[in-house]
Amino acid sequence: MIESALPEPEHVTALRAQLRRFVAQKAPREKRRAWDAAHDWPRDLFAELADMGLCALTVPEEYGGVGQDIVAAVAAIEELCRAGPFLAGPFIHCAFYGGMNIAENGSEAQKQTLLPKLARGELLFAYGLSEPNVGGDLASVETRGRVDGDMLVINGAKRWCTGADWADYIYCLINTAPHAPKRQALTFALIPAKAKGVTVTPIAHVNLRYTASCDVHLDDVRIPLDAVVGGPEKLNQGWGMLAGRALDVEKLEVAAVTFGIAQAAVEEAWTYAQERVQFGKPIAAHQAVAHKLVTARTKLEACRLMLHRAAQLAHGKQPCAIETSMAKLFIADAGVEIALICQQVMGAYALSDGFDMERHVRDLLGMPIVGGSSDMQRNNLAGLWRLKP
Repeated sequence: MIESALPEPEHVTALRAQLRRFVAQKAPREKRRAWDAAHDWPRDLFAELADMGLCALTVPEEYGGVGQDIVAAVAAIEELCRAGPFLAGPFIHCAFYGGMNIAENGSEAQKQTLLPKLARGELLFAYGLSEPNVGGDLASVETRGRVDGDMLVINGAKRWCTGADWADYIYCLINTAPHAPKRQALTFALIPAKAKGVTVTPIAHVNLRYTASCDVHLDDVRIPLDAVVGGPEKLNQGWGMLAGRALDVEKLEVAAVTFGIAQAAVEEAWTYAQERVQFGKPIAAHQAVAHKLVTARTKLEACRLMLHRAAQLAHGKQPCAIETSMAKLFIADAGVEIALICQQVMGAYALSDGFDMERHVRDLLGMPIVGGSSDMQRNNLAGLWRLKP
């Protein structure tokens, strides 16, 4: 097990140890292979994690949580991702897509209704952000919502809506004022995934196969105005939520997933290199292999430092838009480099299903795209640093 000397609170260290035991006992390699092949995740094991109080880490105490602990929640993602995304994925859909967003942006009624259930792991959210014609430029969403009495009628399409086939709600970005400047036209709405007019079509993909992603078509979907995130008074005020703290933390989720998987990849390559003998000695004793392992582990430690620094800032509710973008950018790109280094160390075995490396590489190759591409992070940082074109 590759450890770091980086100090952290005692309760986070204890949580890591608890989750490592859980993963070792409940998620052996053969189960991970089966989940990956089926594009699925274990509902029973997620329920056990929820019973341990894991989903309460992003929910304030007054709504049934343990208080927002971003450092602990990020550590939980890291540890669960040592065994792949199969438990970390649904945890993120509950604690972050749901708990974090509602705690930050929900109305008082939404907080009282939804947060206790989210803290118990009883609700799962999916993001409805990207569209067939809209990726990084989310302010240009084409999905429309119009007010009809006390209802909001929604028409449009969402793409890469991961988990929409099993989520309870789609946290959906829509345009509710098509003639206004686009940043004054955005609204977030909570759309029940089983609502009339919602059609979900799974999209198969090669990475993060705890689930399929989805196309979601919205045809005259009617929801009450009370389902506007923040309440009816937050109609057309979604830009502030899009640029707010919850989506800063979203970048940390992706970075933590990347780091956890990259850590597992380095550990597997490290162990393999100690055990695989060629030319009369372990391959780790050959300089070419040793240099690869050292490079991968050094990159991994740099990722750890960036991730934990950004998580500490977010936990302390300090400005962290720059740090979270840098962490997402650096860790996602470094994760690809680490994956390919570790694949080279293991050679042909890294391409077989006898080892987890084949899945690690697939998962890590997609991380510079997931959750805001690396180039979008560069754009964000250039704007935050006021660089002139």
